Amino acid sequence: MKIGVVLPIAEETAGDGVPNYALVRRLALDAEDAGLDSVWVFDHLVFRFDGVTTGIHECWTILSAIAEATTRVELGTLVMCTGFRNAALLAKMAATLDHVSGGRLILGVGAGWHDPEYDAFGYPADHKVSRFEESIGVIAELIRTGRADHDGRFVTARDAVLAPPARVDLPILIASFGPRMLRLTARYADQWNTAWFGAPDQQLVDARAALAAACEEVGRTRALTTTVGVNVRYPGAPPSDEPALEGTAEVIAAALAAYETVGVEHVIANVQPATRETFAAFCEAVSLLRERRSRDA
Repeated sequence: MKIGVVLPIAEETAGDGVPNYALVRRLALDAEDAGLDSVWVFDHLVFRFDGVTTGIHECWTILSAIAEATTRVELGTLVMCTGFRNAALLAKMAATLDHVSGGRLILGVGAGWHDPEYDAFGYPADHKVSRFEESIGVIAELIRTGRADHDGRFVTARDAVLAPPARVDLPILIASFGPRMLRLTARYADQWNTAWFGAPDQQLVDARAALAAACEEVGRTRALTTTVGVNVRYPGAPPSDEPALEGTAEVIAAALAAYETVGVEHVIANVQPATRETFAAFCEAVSLLRERRSRDA
C-alpha cells in the first residue's frame, strides 16, 4: 500500500495566513526523505463559509514547483476542478507537468462543489456533473490518444492535439460519490478517490460496493486503484467534527494497517495541523507500519 500526504497550501483557520512556499517545499522534501510515496495538493480558489473568507495558493503552480524540488515522490491533485480550466488545456498542462517531473504525476480531477469560489471567479456553477462528463471525455482522449474532437453543450475541442504527447499511461484519478460520477469513474479513471475518513468503516465498505456496481454497469473489467483520503489529527489542530486518526505512532500505524488489510492501495493523509513536527510524527507511524510489514514478510 502506498502512503502519501497533503501539502498545506491553504489557511487552516481564518486569520492564520496561507503557508508560504518555503514551508510547502520543505514539507514535500521531508515527505520524500522519509520514504513516503506521494504528495498532494487541493484545488480551490477561495473558501467562503458563514461570511468568512480564507485563502489558498493556486495548486498547479505550486505542484509545478514541487515537481522541480523533488525527485522521487508521485505528485497528485486532489482534485483539479474541471470547471476552472478548459479541458484540452488541462490535458496539455498535465502532459507538461508529467514531463517536468519525469513521469510522476497522478492527474486527479473532479466536478467541484464550493459555489462561492465559482461565483467569485466568474465560473458557471450549474450542471457541474454534466460539465465534468464532457471535460473528462476530452481530457482522457487527449492523454490516451493525443487527439480529441468534441462539440458539446459545455465543452468544445476541434481537432485538438497534444504535441508533444502525454505519457499514455499517465494515471487519471477521479474523486466521486454519486451514481453519475461513479459511472464516469468506472468509464474513464485509472484510480478512484473517496474521502475523508478516520479508521476504515462501513461508509467505506458501502462506497466501494457502489463503485463495484458502477463498474459492472458500464462493463469495466480492468483494475481500478482505490485511494482513500484520511484525516490524521494531532494536538493543535483546528476543531473539527470530521472523523480522524488520532494518537500515538503505534495507534496510527495500526489504523493504516487496517486500510491495507481491506485492500486500499493508496492512503492520502491530511495531517492537521500541517507542520514539520506533525509530518515527522506521521512519518514515524508509517515507518512503524513498514517495519512490521517487513518483519511479517
